[in-house]
Amino acid sequence: MNDTTPTELEAVLDAAAQAAPALAASAPRVRAEALVAAADALDGAADELVPIAMRETGLAEARLRGELKRTTVQLRLFAETVVDGAYLDVRIDDADPDFVLGPRPEVRRYLVPLGPVLNFAASNFPFAFSVAGGDSAAALAAGSPVVVKAHEGHPELSQRTAEIVATALVAAGLPEGTFGIVFGRDSGITALRDPRIAAAAFTGSTGGGVALAAIAANRPVPIPFFGELGSVNPVFVTPAAAEAGLGPLAEAFVASVSGSAGQLCTKSGFLFVPRGADLPVAAPAAGVAPHRLLHAGIADGFRDRRERILSTDGVETVAGGDVTDDEAGAWATPTIARTDVATLRREREALLDEAFGPLAIVVDYDDPADLPGLVDEFFPGNLTGTIQTAPGEDPAGFTDLAAAIAAHSGRVIVNGWPTGVAVTPAMTHGGPFPATVGGAGTSVGTAAISRFLRPVTYQNAPDGILPPPLRDDNPWGVPQRRSSAGESASWGQLAASAGATGGGAA
Repeated sequence: MNDTTPTELEAVLDAAAQAAPALAASAPRVRAEALVAAADALDGAADELVPIAMRETGLAEARLRGELKRTTVQLRLFAETVVDGAYLDVRIDDADPDFVLGPRPEVRRYLVPLGPVLNFAASNFPFAFSVAGGDSAAALAAGSPVVVKAHEGHPELSQRTAEIVATALVAAGLPEGTFGIVFGRDSGITALRDPRIAAAAFTGSTGGGVALAAIAANRPVPIPFFGELGSVNPVFVTPAAAEAGLGPLAEAFVASVSGSAGQLCTKSGFLFVPRGADLPVAAPAAGVAPHRLLHAGIADGFRDRRERILSTDGVETVAGGDVTDDEAGAWATPTIARTDVATLRREREALLDEAFGPLAIVVDYDDPADLPGLVDEFFPGNLTGTIQTAPGEDPAGFTDLAAAIAAHSGRVIVNGWPTGVAVTPAMTHGGPFPATVGGAGTSVGTAAISRFLRPVTYQNAPDGILPPPLRDDNPWGVPQRRSSAGESASWGQLAASAGATGGGAA
């Protein structure tokens, strides 16, 4: 696929800017029906799209069909979110001449779309984090046009997906220019600097995300930038779990590390076990068939990280794995290394960076009481942290560890694995830097819509100029939270009551 020319880029950006006002004003049901239409169109094109994705990425058919389903389910989930309307966070404060701080005017507030969003697509999820993935779905649901900067790893798939989505959205009643795509690094950077782009999203490397975030922040008018970057997703095995036997856990660990050749942002990168624990990973690792890496850049990076980790003093190779080449690309099998906390501390520069591919490090620890501090010391920001416990184990033994993980990640997992992110309203797929950059947020789940919205308040505005969600007749039928006149006189009484009774309402 040829890079987008400056003339073509201008047309895409101008179309997005022209579409923005009409899209923002569109009724929720119109937007929701368009999202469902896009999902239906993608489902209908599965037999065309999946073979393209297999050829360009090397990912397996079953994985890609599942990922495409996840993508269309996500579009439908956001359709429900739009129709529900709670995401608009409508608040209406009635005029109150007796307000405790002096007369209060009528104040009405809701959230509005930012405007055109630039989405830098990912390579490792050619459907779910690419052209029609979560960032695009959330922005469209918010009422923002989307311009996708396609990933060079799957250009043909990107082009065809964009054509299908754009056609479906317009046919369902959204304005021309609601959805566009551009190709090439220079086009993406030029678009990021363009004043018509109001926000940007990115999924990829830490270096790339930080560089793009700097561009967004240093524009004459800075814009929000939401980047999902690197994560090593530590897993901690309690002594009781180790004593119960680690055979099944070892198999699940290898599956988490090797799935899709470890090219997942949620791959388990570190597994902490009590010193000397028998963790039989060699046999399940040896049973994993070679899997193609996505493209040459990832293969080169994985080779470098693998060589550096295995050559570090104090690191033992317990499952050697391999990386081989043929005419189709580079193929990898899982590599598992083992070390201890002292070596990890001494060699942190060599060992702690993400290894994007099928490699993980087992770390021996001595005292479970040290684990919360190790989270603070080694893992400042991750998408996930996991605790593996024994059946029936008392949660009191690992509450401090769970709290430490929560302080440094977006998702705390107990007796599960971070790979396989549920597309559901309560999901958080984000975390402190370097897991993400650009503020708190998530790129999976209905809360992802909030990244592309901003608040606007109307004060003493006549009904004729109020937008539909703020009007008393509420033509969109969205939830409205109202503060009536006179309420301020009783503020604080509920808290005082709760304090007197020793808790809240039953």
